[in-house]
Amino acid sequence: MPDPFELLASDHEQVRTMLDQLQRSAPTALTTESEMNLRKAAVDRLIIAESQHEAVEEMYFWPAVASLVPEGRVMADRGREQEDQAKQVLQMLDKTQPREVTFEKLVMQVIPPALEHISYEEEVVWPQLRSKLSAEAAADLGEKLAKAKKLAPTRPHAQTPSNPTVLKTAGVVSAVADRIRDTIAGRGD
Repeated sequence: MPDPFELLASDHEQVRTMLDQLQRSAPTALTTESEMNLRKAAVDRLIIAESQHEAVEEMYFWPAVASLVPEGRVMADRGREQEDQAKQVLQMLDKTQPREVTFEKLVMQVIPPALEHISYEEEVVWPQLRSKLSAEAAADLGEKLAKAKKLAPTRPHAQTPSNPTVLKTAGVVSAVADRIRDTIAGRGD
């Protein structure tokens, strides 16, 4: 059975690597069109990873935190608020082309809060939840997270409420539409 914290940690490591690469490879006036297209592809991969990760957390992780951890509702609300703010920026970034003035501003705007959110989860939330989950409950949560990620949206949907019930229904429809759009656009290859 998949461990929920290992699954989430793997996502976090992947996102940290992407953020680091984006930060270290900021374009200059001499950056070629081809290099900018590669940067856009890297941003698209970040958007996909973040969108899927946040969707599964909103469906299963944050509800578990809210129901099992003392002060869990407060923690979950803070986590979802951070994710909602990230979705706003990622949605704007998704619609912005690499040579637009706002593209790099949005890339740099998403990095610090994303790293802060990862730290919040790993350092504050995970220890609390880990202490409340039985081995069986952890395995169940891990299984739900793994299954949900396969069907999660690949684009941010800032207009969709961070409600697990809504996400489990509307999120599936959004995910199908996202994957069709991704295929047509050649995005995420």
